[in-house]
Amino acid sequence: MKEEFRVLSTTAILGYGFPVSSFEEGMKRKPHLIAVDAGSSDPGPYYLGAGQSFTDRGAVKRDLTIMLTAAMEHQIPVVIGTAGGSGADSHLDWCEEIILEIAKENNLHFDMAKIHAEIPHEKVLDALKQGKVLPLDPAPELTEEMVNATGAIVGQMGIEPIIKALDQGAQVVLAGRCYDPAVFAAPAVRAGYDQGLAVHMGKILECASIAATPGSGSDCMFGYLGEDYFRLEPLSSIRKCTTLSVAAHTLYEKTNPYILPGPGGHLDLTGASFTQDTDRIAKVKGSKFIHSPAYTIKLEGARCIGYRTVSIAGARDPVMIEKIDEVIEGVKARVKDNFSQAGFEYNLLFKVYGRDGVMGGLEPQRTCEGHELGIVIEAVADTQAHADTICAAARSTMLHYGYEGRRATAGNLAFPYSPSDFHAGEVYVFSIYHIIQVDDPCELFPIEMVRVEGGQEA
Repeated sequence: MKEEFRVLSTTAILGYGFPVSSFEEGMKRKPHLIAVDAGSSDPGPYYLGAGQSFTDRGAVKRDLTIMLTAAMEHQIPVVIGTAGGSGADSHLDWCEEIILEIAKENNLHFDMAKIHAEIPHEKVLDALKQGKVLPLDPAPELTEEMVNATGAIVGQMGIEPIIKALDQGAQVVLAGRCYDPAVFAAPAVRAGYDQGLAVHMGKILECASIAATPGSGSDCMFGYLGEDYFRLEPLSSIRKCTTLSVAAHTLYEKTNPYILPGPGGHLDLTGASFTQDTDRIAKVKGSKFIHSPAYTIKLEGARCIGYRTVSIAGARDPVMIEKIDEVIEGVKARVKDNFSQAGFEYNLLFKVYGRDGVMGGLEPQRTCEGHELGIVIEAVADTQAHADTICAAARSTMLHYGYEGRRATAGNLAFPYSPSDFHAGEVYVFSIYHIIQVDDPCELFPIEMVRVEGGQEA
């Protein structure tokens, strides 16, 4: 019987942290691989558009220091996916700088592969002209104008570029934007294990112990991949994996419970089974990977649509709370009238927490039943100065807005901060959320090999 392929997943996202005790438990199990997903599109388009990480540098360095020092001591490969949070070249360079710093401080020596995932606009435009770029619902058809208006464009690589990097001798793989399970699955597939089981296990491991009960994104998880199964074990004694917790997490972020699409094909879980292996370990069998006729890769891109200013306030007057929609519409009308001749391009938004601040128009309970409301006033305009002006006008108008039944005239709003207005800077939207057809799974992802000698590139 083939030896189980053992994988240590440290945390749900690099920088979220993990207990050293859990990591040490993982090392006791002699992993063949230490891997971590470092990013996501969940925090929105800003970080891709602005070229910044949504995770803290100090937190990322802490996690990586523990992982790299242990991995180099025991000669275990480390694979990091979606470096810097969004996986563009700026994010890749940011994470590389941290790795080099760690290597210098700890006298580490290793070969590292940087896999670039930022795609030149020209390649996207060429593919668009050839009809090889298609929208992902509900995205619209992509146009040349939208490509040109977009900043960095990244592709979500599959397992093949990571396998290629490992074949070239990389001990550390630092990947740009990546299909989340790929960093866990690629080394296992390279070692001869079933792709369907490897990808499904990677789907669970990418969120670390979130799939345990009680769940946590800041704790380690261990995966054991066999010939026709995989097993999952949380590394903290307070957690366990159950058939329910693992099956539930399999559905995470998916619209179809049986079909999970990814680069080059999809996971078919119609024959998957979940059993309890021990009181803390769940076992999964029957997952299959179905290759698609054409290999497609998800594209992501963001463009700047303006600048944001925000003001946060609270309201406690029951009369105002009852009339909050009337007040908001009145404030919007007043601001519109005040600046009708100015030619500003702006959007003025109000988020009402305590009523529908979380779900917005999807909230089924539309009445305000609490004794207070939190109100976020947001202005997005063509310049920061215009956003400042619109937000300030809306804030001051709402503060002193008169409504029927109002008794006090000292002000309708309570501001928790001074200054009351926050300049949030550039606002981005996802402008590219499409798939691109390729002939070679590695063609969009060039690999740069770097020899790290105590922190210095050789």
